[in-house]
Amino acid sequence: MGERGETVALIAPLVDFWSDPTAYLSRPPAGPVMAVSTVELVPPVLPGARVLCIGLNYHDHVAEGSYRDQTLPPFPTVFARWTQSLTVDGAEVPVPGNEPGLDWEGEVVAWVGAPLVDASPEEALAAVVGYSAFNDLTARTAQKRTSQWTLGKNADRSGPIGPIVPAAEVGDLCHGLRLRTRVNGETVQDARTDQMMYTVGETLAQISQTLSLRPGDLLATGTPSGVGYARTPPQLLQPGDTVEVEIERLGVLRNVIVGNDHRFAAATAG
Repeated sequence: MGERGETVALIAPLVDFWSDPTAYLSRPPAGPVMAVSTVELVPPVLPGARVLCIGLNYHDHVAEGSYRDQTLPPFPTVFARWTQSLTVDGAEVPVPGNEPGLDWEGEVVAWVGAPLVDASPEEALAAVVGYSAFNDLTARTAQKRTSQWTLGKNADRSGPIGPIVPAAEVGDLCHGLRLRTRVNGETVQDARTDQMMYTVGETLAQISQTLSLRPGDLLATGTPSGVGYARTPPQLLQPGDTVEVEIERLGVLRNVIVGNDHRFAAATAG
């Protein structure tokens, strides 16, 4: 995994897939095979899906940033992305015009495959149908202006996400998958998922006590230490940079950073 193939096969229409994702992921695709060059790749995300994200889920990441002097809360900090902020491996990601650059945050996404209401952690983990590599690219200027992170976490195309890998092939994140982020070939993050403070099952269970989770909802599990803003001096992604997130069993997610002119051109072309 990690290198995009030359062909893709149709599994099912999006709504059909999320009506029974476990079944579709457990059997070979039955649809036609097409050249990648002839299709537009988009995240397999329902328009009404919730993209829920854990902030501050690795001790070392908390210690390196502006939250180092705060007491760790007993429950995870959860914020949201809109589905429109997501994109795919290989996509160009623009830097907003009011930002000096974008910050990288390599992490794992868990995909909910069954309804969850007032679930136990065990029930919640069993409902995870698959995992993907994710880069929670962050507009730090917008994020730091207020106590709410919405703007900083929803810049255009700032959420590249990789293919879904069935949960049975990934195993328990608590056993530790190696996660590395590279910028222009240099490793800037290197951690293991067993270093998470809040587990997938526990977090989804807590969320399900407030809102009902549905097949197709996503949970981004947080990033480890090594982010750019906490470095001395700070380092942010600039147009022309290539950022990669490589996660054991999930492959490599690779994106190129471009200027704000690309963002404007894409918006006006639509």
